[in-house]
Amino acid sequence: MIWCAELGAFTFFASPLPHDVCGSNGLPLTPNSIKILGRFQILKTITHPRLCQYVDISRGKHESLNSVICRLYNGFCSLIHNSYLEWVTLSRRCVSLFSPSCHRYPSYLAPEVIAQGSFYLSEGSVVEAPLPSGPKADVWSVGMLLFELCAGRQLLQNIEISERLKFIITLGCMDDIVTVLAEEHGCLDELPDNVQTLLRRCLMFPPSKRPTPAQLLEEPVFVGVASLYPAYQNPVSLFSSSPRCAHLELPEDLNELCKGDGQDYLSERTVDEVYHLWCLAGGDLEKELTNKDIIQSKPPVCTLPNFIFEDGESFGQSRDRSFLLDDTTVTLSLCQLRNRLRDVTGEAYYPLLEDEHCGLPQSNSSTELSAASNLPLIIRERDTEYQLTRIVLFDRLLANPRERNCPLEARVDVPPLLRGLAWATLLGVEGDIQAKYDAIDKDTAIPTDRQIEVDIPRCHQYDELLSSPQGHVKFRRVLKAWVVSHPDLVYWQGLDSLCAPFLYLNFNNEALAYACMSAFIPKYLYDFFLKDNSHVIQEYLTVFSQMIAFHDPELSNHLNEIGFIPDLYAIPWFLTMFTHVFPLHKIFHLWDTLLLGNSSFPFCIGVAILQQLRDRLLANGFNECILLFSDLPEIDIERCVRESISLFCWTPKSATFRQHAQTAKPLSDGIGIGRPLAYYSSDYHDYPDLPNTDLSREPLKLSELKAEVSPRISSEDLIDLCELTGPAHFKTPVKRPKTVKTKILAVDIRSAEDFGRGHVQGSVNIPYGSACTPDGELLQCPATHLLATHKGRVIVVLSNIMKNAATFAAHLVKLNYPRVCVLDGGMNKMKSTGLLTVPSPQI
Repeated sequence: MIWCAELGAFTFFASPLPHDVCGSNGLPLTPNSIKILGRFQILKTITHPRLCQYVDISRGKHESLNSVICRLYNGFCSLIHNSYLEWVTLSRRCVSLFSPSCHRYPSYLAPEVIAQGSFYLSEGSVVEAPLPSGPKADVWSVGMLLFELCAGRQLLQNIEISERLKFIITLGCMDDIVTVLAEEHGCLDELPDNVQTLLRRCLMFPPSKRPTPAQLLEEPVFVGVASLYPAYQNPVSLFSSSPRCAHLELPEDLNELCKGDGQDYLSERTVDEVYHLWCLAGGDLEKELTNKDIIQSKPPVCTLPNFIFEDGESFGQSRDRSFLLDDTTVTLSLCQLRNRLRDVTGEAYYPLLEDEHCGLPQSNSSTELSAASNLPLIIRERDTEYQLTRIVLFDRLLANPRERNCPLEARVDVPPLLRGLAWATLLGVEGDIQAKYDAIDKDTAIPTDRQIEVDIPRCHQYDELLSSPQGHVKFRRVLKAWVVSHPDLVYWQGLDSLCAPFLYLNFNNEALAYACMSAFIPKYLYDFFLKDNSHVIQEYLTVFSQMIAFHDPELSNHLNEIGFIPDLYAIPWFLTMFTHVFPLHKIFHLWDTLLLGNSSFPFCIGVAILQQLRDRLLANGFNECILLFSDLPEIDIERCVRESISLFCWTPKSATFRQHAQTAKPLSDGIGIGRPLAYYSSDYHDYPDLPNTDLSREPLKLSELKAEVSPRISSEDLIDLCELTGPAHFKTPVKRPKTVKTKILAVDIRSAEDFGRGHVQGSVNIPYGSACTPDGELLQCPATHLLATHKGRVIVVLSNIMKNAATFAAHLVKLNYPRVCVLDGGMNKMKSTGLLTVPSPQI
């Protein structure tokens, strides 16, 4: 479907509220502009081939709101001023307007709509009234539009809107509405008799006497044209509440795209894409309205009243006309955007997906685009050409949920415009999510309601959309749906923060927001929302403490010495997956990567945050650290993401093993359709399970886990890390990434005799009983010298006695050796593999 429209904009001012008035909850009243902002969002979902589409609304200064609409080239306004129109053209226009979903401009509203209204919002709740809009109201609107088309002028434009609406209501007192309107505008003689008859049928004041669209279409004037416009049906898809244009099919001859034939490929994109790119190309909505004198500003001194009474009443300033409604629509020029994209060839609009790593489409500007992919993320997200290629590419990838390249491309970045749909795909959301959401009882009162009501007004309320009454209503429904549909779990404070990113990205699709949250929680927060979750939280924090020691032993030693344990600062981090810590714009970048990792990735994010604060933490004591985390300093989120990936790739899979984690499901095709994906881990961690499950890591009691400083790893991981060769099923099944070459040193602390009977190939022997001096230092010998030269590699401590292995590993951590871990089960597990090496006897 070709997008054949211009972008238009207009502005209006919301009524200001008194500054010293609070609501029933004691909080300041929500500004009317924010209320309108929330209510406006539903208009963006109205899509119809015969209606203009609302694209966006922004909140400006002084309670002003700037709306953007898609204005059709061949709209009614352009036809009104034509001197002559064939009746068949008019009849076709009328037939094309009959739709139950049509919403009219105020001048075209039926009297019953004006008199009763649709619904209104009170503070914090929605009060619904009977909806008067319907097919017969549309018939009135069609009659008014047809009247304008035939008369060649707009009706009632010489009076203000309030008076205009009053006039429409008073038409009920008139015996002949058509004659009154025609004489008012001096066009009675211009209306043929058959047209007057049709208009009188459309403009019957009582709805009961007015015909339905079906009855009106039986009029003789519509014979021959009614069949040309079949009923419109909105396409249904998984993400039906967030409709997009039909995905473009590849032309038969792709080479034709590169001939520079001047084809307007931009017109083939959806209007929301075009507006998004227009903003990136330097489009400024408020500036456009100011240049057209739609928005006018006065110096503050010129707005002061002449005098003010003691009670605050002011006099001497007439109302600024810029604050009155001006329904002028300003056309937004796309010239700047088209100039910006002039070097982007047709190939960019039709990327090929056969290659496993499709990357950026090849074109004349491919070198520049490839260079842009290496720029910081914040710059890439503001680059017009780059975002165009990413949007087009993801639009095609998301059209097929089984497309393998979607997660691979998400590792590069996720275009902000399609982030909500991309996250749903990465989380494996599929099926009839709307029907499932609709089936949940979100109305019956439950005990959790009170806590939800308390939490919502405090959750990301700096954001205008989420702080709107409509945002609160949607928050309440999605959270309640999750609580009701998970009877084995309970509502904990923090669930609202988890909901916020999904609701923001899917504001007009609550079902998708709910489905994403329902898929996200079991993957990353399994059993966190049990009624008694203390054992789950404690295990999680203990593993996190071991991760700190594994990656940064110096910092771990310092924090333990001053008693600054993760229990004091990290619970809000993990319970809300950092949404309680960072604003939404940082969470988006963080979760773009988080969703590509498995359930252990949050540990690496936590360590990366600590490492950004490392110097300040090492220089301070307990009290200073508490103050530091009470108001967390600014965190470079891109650096945090980059370092988290590095930490993740250095962490053996089993080092973050938890009993209370979701049981991994076997991969059916290496991709995992219909379940959460883990793509940063697939290179190194999430290889298919080995047949011999005896080599997996065994669960520990919480007390035993807390007693150990370093994490344990399984025999599976040791075999993979050492790249041992033996039976076919022990070969490394997945290649490691070329950019990260994991290096390992196995340290066997058994006696020399036991070491000689069989050991892991390449390991060194440092007997536990004679490893250290009385001062706690390692004895100097060839083996300890080799250990020192390998500082920074993954060090695996091997022993038959786990207590000795844990103690020796803890000692290495005290000596600031990073990446120290212990072989779970000791050498007894390795004996069954047949991979131990026995040294050849000396001759």
